Order: sequence, then structure tokens, then C-alpha cells
Amino acid sequence: MSPLGTLVGGLLGTVVLTTVLRMASELGLTRVDLPFLLGTAVTDDRTRAKALGYLAHFGFGLLFAAGYYVIFLTIDASGWLLGAVLGLVHGLFAGTALVNILLPLVHPRMGSPWTDARSTPLLETPGFLMLNYGASTPVVSTIAHVLYGAIVGGLTSWAG
Repeated sequence: MSPLGTLVGGLLGTVVLTTVLRMASELGLTRVDLPFLLGTAVTDDRTRAKALGYLAHFGFGLLFAAGYYVIFLTIDASGWLLGAVLGLVHGLFAGTALVNILLPLVHPRMGSPWTDARSTPLLETPGFLMLNYGASTPVVSTIAHVLYGAIVGGLTSWAG
């Protein structure tokens, strides 16, 4: 197993994940824009939010890859298939807990199920599996995360 392979996998996996989500958005399959969600947590300037969001998204891509590496080391195994399974778990966790529950708690510009007419949030809450961003968002997001995991797992084992 190679930590360098993991980092390269994290970068490449994040490129693929981001591209799949962007393409799905352009095709009208989802309205989710993870870099924008992240960027608007630190600024209300929409252009700056995109740029900062992409930096954060790639940073988190590397951070999650490091987490995958710890799991690979712990179980003394890695590979495309194992990475894909971790990507599936990652995608489901992201859609059910991370983006749905945790992000609205800390995001200053995101509404919540309790937002009322006296406030004007910049973003609506994603909802369970991010369904508020489109009916096919859970499928697209899960596929993107499985691809991310497969790339991280594959490059971790291949480069080692």
C-alpha cells in the first residue's frame, strides 16, 4: 500500500466525483453543487464561494482519502473493489448525516427545517439523501462516491 498512491487517488477521485456531479447538474439530474455548498459556509459572495468551495472540496477529498488509507492499513487490504465499498458507505453517510444533518448545523447561510419567514437563508437545506436538490441526486451522488472510493482504493494498492 502506498500513501502517495492514496493521495494521487484522492486528487483524481475528487476530480472524477466533482465532474460526475457537475455533469449530472448540467444534464438536469440534480441541483447539488458541493463546492458551492462548502464555499457559502465562509462567504456570501457567490463567485468567491465557488472558488473557496472548490479548494475546500479538494482538501476534503484528500482528507477522506487519508481516512480510507487508515482503514486500508487497519485491515491490511486495499483495492478497487474495497475502495468502491468504502465509497458506497462514504456516499450514504454524506447524504444521510454529513450534508443532511451536520452541515445545516454549522452552515451560517443554509436554511433548516425550522427556518421561518423572518430569515432569508442563501441555501435550502439538502434534506435526507439530498433529495431537496432533485429526485436523482441520491443515485448520482452515490455513484460519484463509489467511483471516488474505487479510484482511491485502486491507486493505493496499485502504487504500493
